Amino acid sequence: MTAQQLKNSILQMAVQGKLVPQDPNDEPASVLLERIRNEKEKLIKEGKIKKEKNPSFIFRGEDNLPYEKVGKNEPVCIADEVPFEIPESWEWARLGNIVFNHGQKKPDSDFSYIDIGSIDNSNQTLNNNEKILSAGNAPSRARKIILYGDILYSTVRPYLHNMCIVNKNFSCEPIASTGFAVLSCHADFYNKYLFYFMMSPVFDAYANDTENSKGVAYPAINDERLYKALIPVPPVSEQHRIIDKYLSMDPYLKKYDDVEVNLSALNKDFPELLKKSILQQAVMGKLVPQDPKDEPASVLLDKIRTEKQRLIADGILKKDKHESIIYRRDNSHYEKLDGIERCIDDEIPFEIPDAWFWVRFSNIAAFENGDRSNKYPVESDYVDIGIPFFGAKDMGDIYMSFENVRYISEKKFKELGSGKLQDGDMVCLLRGTVGKTRIFKRNEVFSTGFICAQMLIIRCIVNEILDFVYMVTSSPFYQKCIDAKVTGTAVSQLPAKELADMLIPIPPINEQKRILNHLKLVLNSIDRL
Repeated sequence: MTAQQLKNSILQMAVQGKLVPQDPNDEPASVLLERIRNEKEKLIKEGKIKKEKNPSFIFRGEDNLPYEKVGKNEPVCIADEVPFEIPESWEWARLGNIVFNHGQKKPDSDFSYIDIGSIDNSNQTLNNNEKILSAGNAPSRARKIILYGDILYSTVRPYLHNMCIVNKNFSCEPIASTGFAVLSCHADFYNKYLFYFMMSPVFDAYANDTENSKGVAYPAINDERLYKALIPVPPVSEQHRIIDKYLSMDPYLKKYDDVEVNLSALNKDFPELLKKSILQQAVMGKLVPQDPKDEPASVLLDKIRTEKQRLIADGILKKDKHESIIYRRDNSHYEKLDGIERCIDDEIPFEIPDAWFWVRFSNIAAFENGDRSNKYPVESDYVDIGIPFFGAKDMGDIYMSFENVRYISEKKFKELGSGKLQDGDMVCLLRGTVGKTRIFKRNEVFSTGFICAQMLIIRCIVNEILDFVYMVTSSPFYQKCIDAKVTGTAVSQLPAKELADMLIPIPPINEQKRILNHLKLVLNSIDRL
């Protein structure tokens, strides 16, 4: 049950006489209604309110059912109209029988205008700021006279609960919009009881029923329909006890609401948080068990080094000026760089299984920026159909998206140097959402593409590690490393060299496959939550 549902449930109990016990010593509601009728007669004689053409009088018949006498008509049983049973000391009445209004006037001097925008409908209160207008600038709807203690009820889209009790004094005469019903309670009928009744589910159902609230975009209930609403009337003393009890629950309802909001946020975020936790377990070697029969990661790294040397020899890659080799000795991690050995235990973010190895990202992948020369594409180079020119907006869920991509001509593409994509390349953002990485997968139409200047191509030396490395770039570990290397204040930036120097954990190739297969099953299960 949500906090609002709980609040509605309590309100419903309150207006049905189930929130506080009845007191046999209370003056019955029938006496209150008689006092209201006497007051109405007095106000009619004084010319302050108009006489009703067909006044309503509701009473209990000898069969204990509710009857209504309207004007000079014979009483009619309204048992099918009454929404619920009420205690014996309570009575039913039409809203129009217990309230009146102060009429209307055209502003003749500066006034405080209250319109729908003056209501905070989250808390059903008046805003602190007054809207002071001159008589000459008065809107045509600024007509309704209001006094302290009146209930303002917006008759337009009543489900929004644009309503409040006027509980402050104004610097100028207050005038309300004709979009409000102004309800002033007769005699000592408690305005707060009526206010909260009008917030209750039963009154909401009446006000928003299509028979009462007309219109599609802006449904509204007119005054005649509004005043015909049935109101359960408790004794005055019980009205006060009901509201005191209800308001005493407000702090607990707010706490419940806070808990519900936090729980809703947790439920909303839980799948993603769980995914991140599982990805973190995966990159730490804790998702699947190790198999001592697996060929160790050192064999895979030897294969990568051999392939890298071949690519250098063929002129496809440039030789590393500072090639790094990381290894273990005496339960510590060492790196040999430029012939100098140093312990890097303080750089190692977490322990990995014995068959795994740490490597610099640049040892297992080549990095390539987009062309940043004066040949970089400009608006005039765009064509309707050509070579895809990818930007940050073209990064899909896993793969680069062709859906709304721009194109450059093949001639311009051939002029460019770096930044040309191959199937299986990873594309990483270096500005904005830094570190965000997606895979370029060629299709039957496009076998290549070009990246914008804020992107970086990451090309694995051997394709068989692509899926695992991409998984690493999706993990919290990777994002934490990225966050530590980001520069810039107005716009986040990531130097490509910092990314190339990042430490990456590499498992045996067979374990990589087991991790990815298990991860797919687990993530699919989470998506079904």
